[in-house]
Amino acid sequence: MLTIDSLSAGYGALTILQGVSMRVEAGEAVAVVGPNGAGKTTLVRALCGLIPATGGRLAKDGTDLGATPATQRPARGLAVVLEGRHLFGELTVRENLVLAERHGLGTRKDHRRFSLDEVMALFPILDERRRQRVQLLSGGQQQMVAIGRALLLQPDLLIMDEPSTGLAPKVFKDIQVVFDTLRSRRVGLLLIEQNVRIAAAATERAYVMAMGRVIDELHGVDWQQAVGSDRLARAYLGGHSEARSTPIPERRAVA
Repeated sequence: MLTIDSLSAGYGALTILQGVSMRVEAGEAVAVVGPNGAGKTTLVRALCGLIPATGGRLAKDGTDLGATPATQRPARGLAVVLEGRHLFGELTVRENLVLAERHGLGTRKDHRRFSLDEVMALFPILDERRRQRVQLLSGGQQQMVAIGRALLLQPDLLIMDEPSTGLAPKVFKDIQVVFDTLRSRRVGLLLIEQNVRIAAAATERAYVMAMGRVIDELHGVDWQQAVGSDRLARAYLGGHSEARSTPIPERRAVA
């Protein structure tokens, strides 16, 4: 479904991603883990078109997305939950979701997987607070709105950037129900997450990033057993030896 081949991207003359290659198949859940500064957020911004690729190829179902603007990528089946959520705070919960539903039905009506009622059932607290302005919700509830909005775009692939950031473990458990739902609807998941335990519980395999490069790929049992292992600790504490020779700072997305 999604193929990332030798992707490079950055900000002006500053290159962050250096030849990143990944793939996500239909209905597959894949994690991208790594320490702060690894290039994870830059990867997300390149995937959703917020920054241009300077090299390599990004394709979905064999169709190149390099020239597709950010506003058109949801119509190609990519939806993203950015770190910081980026909701319409003055609008109500229902208004935020209805806007996404209308857009999804307008551009992806032949790929419908989720309805507004189904999203409300997935996150019952949102149904209770459907008339409340989003800016008055808790962080966890706002994250539910952001995920619900992305689902109503009717994606083939959901990209989530650090969804657990700032949330208590108990709150995040209420959000994790979406992972099983994605799997049952054959929606792919690319989970960018610094918390390795959360990522391992939600995904089948993982790419480990450090200093703008993919330095490891873990599958199945190896991925589950890597949690807390020296193999991952080396990546979080210093990265790959090649990556360490050219340290690159990462510019974080502005919430």
